[in-house]
Amino acid sequence: MNPLLQVRDEGQQIWLDNLSRMLLNEGHLERMIAEGGVVGVTTNPAIFHKAIAGGHYYEDDLGALKKQPLDAETRYEKLVVPDVRRACDLLRPTHERTAGNAGYVSLEVSPALAHDAAATVAAGVRLKAAVGRDNLLIKVPATPAGIEAVEQLIAHGVSVNVTLMFSLAHADAVAQAYVRGLERLQQTGGDLQRVMSVASLFLSRVDTLIDKQFDELGGDALALRGKTAVAMAKLAYQHYLERFHGSSFAALAAAGARPQYMLWASTGTKNPAYSDLLYVEPLIGAETVNTLPDATLAALLDHGKVRRSLDRDVDEARAQFTALAALGIDMDAAGRRLQEEGLAQFEDAFAALLKLTA
Repeated sequence: MNPLLQVRDEGQQIWLDNLSRMLLNEGHLERMIAEGGVVGVTTNPAIFHKAIAGGHYYEDDLGALKKQPLDAETRYEKLVVPDVRRACDLLRPTHERTAGNAGYVSLEVSPALAHDAAATVAAGVRLKAAVGRDNLLIKVPATPAGIEAVEQLIAHGVSVNVTLMFSLAHADAVAQAYVRGLERLQQTGGDLQRVMSVASLFLSRVDTLIDKQFDELGGDALALRGKTAVAMAKLAYQHYLERFHGSSFAALAAAGARPQYMLWASTGTKNPAYSDLLYVEPLIGAETVNTLPDATLAALLDHGKVRRSLDRDVDEARAQFTALAALGIDMDAAGRRLQEEGLAQFEDAFAALLKLTA
């Protein structure tokens, strides 16, 4: 049986962490969706830079846009918004069949706005209107300003993918902003059922950073390598269950509000000593999303072993975090550092992208 369909049967969604005109024009994305395994798409500046820089399908349109008196960011948006719209249309049957629980495409606001809540909200509203599809998620980083923008966007009825989360503190703050946004939307008579949000917790980069600290400490700490990110995800899921399936969310749920699903991001294994499915096989569980780059998706299809695993070994996850604290490793500080580094990488990718369209 197709492992992607097995994952679906366990209640988890598989999204593709990629989008390009090659995938669209040559029918690859359509086949991934039609075969029943891929039910969403995520994008980021690095993905679009790779697509435009290496894709001949963009050459004619980019040449025509460069003849128009437009700035580089406007040209970029005019290139990618049609692609996002096409992906949304391919996923519309999934969106309708699942009553809005799946079938989404994510489009990120400019990383340059990460510390400006008002500008992020304005960009999110504008991009939603430009794409014009209900199954679009506006991607916003989980910076302090971004979290403020998430609350406002949800209050405006804009569905959001919150990105660049690297800690349990990030996950908790983002979930609280989502709930506040829903409460504001409800107070103004908005339709809670039309709003969706996912909270993207980045995994492989966490292990890369924390493993280095284990290496420096040596001794017993070496046995803890390669376990921190999975432990963090398992604990974040426990927080999710407590928050969105507990009494505090019951009134909003009764009014039609959806939980904010946890999404596992940065799931391509960076350390070759680890399994290429390290951030997939241990994290399969209901009401979650795993967004996979092409290589990880291929690995899952080739040799993935699927079973419900996300709510297993939770005590081991807690023990990992207890050990981290005992060693003096501050996971909140690590999360802040990783977010800053991730945002810088996205800013660099976006700057390189705008050079292509300048």
